[in-house]
Formats: sequence, structure tokens, C-alpha cells
Amino acid sequence: MKVILKQNIPSLGYKDDIVEVKDGYGRNYLIPQGLAVIASNAALKVLAENQRQQAHKIEKILNEAQAAAAALEGVRPVIIAKAGPNGNIYGSVGAAQIADALAKLGHEVDRKIIELEAVKQVGEYVAKIRFHKEVTAEVPFEVVPEEEDK
Repeated sequence: MKVILKQNIPSLGYKDDIVEVKDGYGRNYLIPQGLAVIASNAALKVLAENQRQQAHKIEKILNEAQAAAAALEGVRPVIIAKAGPNGNIYGSVGAAQIADALAKLGHEVDRKIIELEAVKQVGEYVAKIRFHKEVTAEVPFEVVPEEEDK
């Protein structure tokens, strides 16, 4: 079944993408939740007309995403986490901690667009930030152990 997405769905696609999904997933989840519509001829014509009318808005959004990605060039946040003697940290470092560290450096980034594997050790890692479906930035970051007062 082909559907047109009404909003971004991380594992499936972006708003206004036409994607192929299994019938049950489309009819029982995507369409009732308002996340997609069936890609009928009428819906495809409406989509094409909307995209034609919004071409300049889409270009502006793309330029803003490219500017945000360029602003992160050379930024290298440091995240302090409690760690054991062997370098294992208690808990894990996730997208929220990366977003907070970037905010402290003056870059507001929504944690929902940050992609990374769970970080459970002290060291250097890279987070992928997807500003737009065509614009991604890779931000290196370092996890260091918290200094204990003795």
C-alpha cells in the first residue's frame, strides 16, 4: 500500500514522502493516527500542487538547515558523567545530554533530531544531527569522568 506521510516518522520517511508500507500498518496505525493518507490519484495531485506552491518556503527551510549545520562546524562539546574506575559510566549518555551540552555552547538543537548509539563508556564519539532530510551534521563529542573531591 502506498501512503503519503503527513509528518516526519523517523524509521519511515519525511513529511510529503510517498512510501510503501504493509496494508495493516497503513490501515490500522498510520491513517487512523493522522500520520498518513492513502496515495490516491487525487491525493497525489493535491500533494504536487502544494509542493509547487511551497517551493520557496521549502528552499528557505533548506537554507536555514544548512546554516544551522554550518554553525556546528568545529563545535566539540564535552559531557561530564559519573564513571567507575574502568571507564564505564553509570547510566548512559543520550541525545538529551548532547542537546544540553550544545545549548551551553550557544547552539539550540532539538534532542529529537540527534541520532547516536547509547554511550556507556568514557571516550570520544560522534553524534549525527539530522536538520533536514538532505542536511546532516556530524558533531564529535567527548565523555569524560566526573572529578571526585577528596
